[in-house]
Amino acid sequence: MKPKLLLLSVVILSLVAAVAPVAAQQSAPIFAYDPSACESDITGDELSARCALMIESYPVPPHAEQIPLDTSTMGTYSFWRVGPGATSLYGAPGGAVVGEIPAGYNFVTATNTDNPSFIQIQGGEWVNRANATYYQPSDFRGVEITDALENEFAIVLDMSRIAVSTTPGGPRDNDAGRFLERYEVVNIFATAYDDEGWRWYMIGPNQWIKQTFVSKIQRIERPAEATAERWVAVDLYEQTMVAYEGDTPVFATLIASGLPPNSTNEGLFEVWARLPVDPMSGATGLPDAYALQSVPYVMYFDEGISLHGSYWHDYYGYRQSHGCVNLTISDARWVYNWFTQGERDPNGDILNHVYVHSSGEYGQPPAAINS
Repeated sequence: MKPKLLLLSVVILSLVAAVAPVAAQQSAPIFAYDPSACESDITGDELSARCALMIESYPVPPHAEQIPLDTSTMGTYSFWRVGPGATSLYGAPGGAVVGEIPAGYNFVTATNTDNPSFIQIQGGEWVNRANATYYQPSDFRGVEITDALENEFAIVLDMSRIAVSTTPGGPRDNDAGRFLERYEVVNIFATAYDDEGWRWYMIGPNQWIKQTFVSKIQRIERPAEATAERWVAVDLYEQTMVAYEGDTPVFATLIASGLPPNSTNEGLFEVWARLPVDPMSGATGLPDAYALQSVPYVMYFDEGISLHGSYWHDYYGYRQSHGCVNLTISDARWVYNWFTQGERDPNGDILNHVYVHSSGEYGQPPAAINS
């Protein structure tokens, strides 16, 4: 056993030598997180001792801390879908019809749910409960970043709890013992490519996943025209958003941008209005008509296109909207408050930029193997 103990000691000492001392904690690793320890371990063969020790010591990203749940907003509002057919509005429970919500993708905010047969909605009218369905907003939340995103990581999109592969490009292996969990935040210890040019990420010891099952959180260079102290980068390819203070990433999350033919426009935009809550509607009379009461934390940047909280779906990481950039309520509140805490100009105004770009062609493998 002595040779194995000696080898392990050498590995640990080599890792410790390159890092500054840290505060002593009983469960804390004694060396800094460095995924490059695994960059050559991409064959599926037995991992190097250094890589195996790194993965064992850091099973989750160490510099990404989930933000709190916005229990205040989610506890204040009660969101209900009505329709999809035209829905009658009543002046009182069981009373006369006083109006109608046209057919479409419609959500209302309930202000009184005490009646067993009707709900009262914002505006004072009543809706028959038989035509309404309660929706619980997503509790997914992004993460605050504490290492300036020196080490990239990913968030799992898959909803079917698939098994990982034991080699990059290989078949899923139930015997590997790891199954993807929706919205799980994972390290990227190594990257390899399959024959079609898709990236595969090692997220555990010889545990590989194809890039299409995750969204990669990565930093970009600030556009020269983005002069705002606080700005966000929306990546349409990865369906992510990263918030920056100057050149430093401080927060990252998943988004849901516009579906064709209403794709979110690329470009650099200035936030021109911020509203804590705002109703939204569009395409009235058309098959894709929608009307949404009480949309929270709205930040308009491209005419009527905005960043905003969304309570009507839980498909973050996938394109879903009519052009806006959907965030969960908790994420939207974080960005809204963070934006408004920025520096003010002599007129008392705050400048925030939204940079919408695409790090690849949506639905296609990376254009270059070294990208």
